[in-house]
Amino acid sequence: MKQDLNRHEILEKITPLIENTTMRYDLIPIEIDFAKENHRWFLRIYLYSHSRPITLDDCEKVTRSLNDFLDEIIPVKYYLEVSSPGLERKFKSDKEFEIFKNKRISLKLKQPLEGETERIFKGEILDWSESEGLTFFRFDDGQEFLIPKANIQSAKLYVD
Repeated sequence: MKQDLNRHEILEKITPLIENTTMRYDLIPIEIDFAKENHRWFLRIYLYSHSRPITLDDCEKVTRSLNDFLDEIIPVKYYLEVSSPGLERKFKSDKEFEIFKNKRISLKLKQPLEGETERIFKGEILDWSESEGLTFFRFDDGQEFLIPKANIQSAKLYVD
C-alpha cells in the first residue's frame, strides 16, 4: 500500500512539539528536516545551546522525550537523528543569523561590496534584521558593514 505523505504538513505538526521539548533542556532546534532518502524517511533535528556545547546526553534526552509523541504523529516508519549542527555547517535559515549573534562566521556574498573585489569574509555577526540584513564586523580591517539579505550567498560558523 503506497501512502501519500505531505512532509511539509508533518513538519508543521511536529515543529512546535520539538521546540517545546528542546526548550525544557535549554536547547534550540536550529534545523528540523524530514526527508526521504533511498526509500527511507529520516527526521533530523540539529540542536544548539547558547550556554554550552551539545552533548550525547542532550541528544539522548531529546530523543527519549520525543519518540512516543512523534510515532503518533508521523504515519510512516522513520529514522530519528538528533545531533549538534557541527562546527562548520552552512546556515540553512535566516533565524541562524539571530541565534549565532556575536559568533564568528565565514560569509560568502553574491556580489562584492561597493569598492571591493572580494566576496568571502571572516568576521562576527553584530546584528540581524529580516528587512535590513546583516550587520557584520570584518576581521581583516575592523570595518562594520550592513549587508543586504539578498546579497548573502552563504554563511557558516568560523572556527580559528
